[in-house]
Amino acid sequence: MNLNFISSQIIQAAITVHQTLGPGLLESVYQNCMVIELGNMHVNVKSEVEIPIVYRDQKITDLGFRLDLLVESAIIVELKSVEEIKPVHKKQLLTYLRLAKKDFGLLINFNEVLLKHGITRITNAPLSDKDK
Repeated sequence: MNLNFISSQIIQAAITVHQTLGPGLLESVYQNCMVIELGNMHVNVKSEVEIPIVYRDQKITDLGFRLDLLVESAIIVELKSVEEIKPVHKKQLLTYLRLAKKDFGLLINFNEVLLKHGITRITNAPLSDKDK
C-alpha cells in the first residue's frame, strides 16, 4: 500500500476523531478512538506495539518502548495532547522509527483548535553529509 494513501487515511481518521471529541482529552482516549476509526475504514492498525531495545546486535530488553499506533505495518503514529509540540516529541518519534526500522511516522497533537496545525510528518531518512 502507498504510504501517502495510508497517511491520508490516518489524517482523515484523526480529523474525524477531533471533530467529534474536540481538544483537551487524554492521549489514551484519542488512541482508542483512532483504533476504532481506522478499523471502520478497514485499515490495519495495532495499538501499544512493543519495540525491543537492541544494542550492537544484542537484545537488551523485549519491552523498550510502546508505539501508540502502527498502521498497515508501515507508519508509526505518535499521539499527543499537549499545549505545544516540542523538539523532544519529534525526536521521540524519530527514535521509534529507527528502532522499529520504519521510514515514516506521523506526530498528531489533538490539543489544537484546528487539527491540521497539530500534524507533523517525520521521516527516518539517512543523514546527509551536511547533517552529520
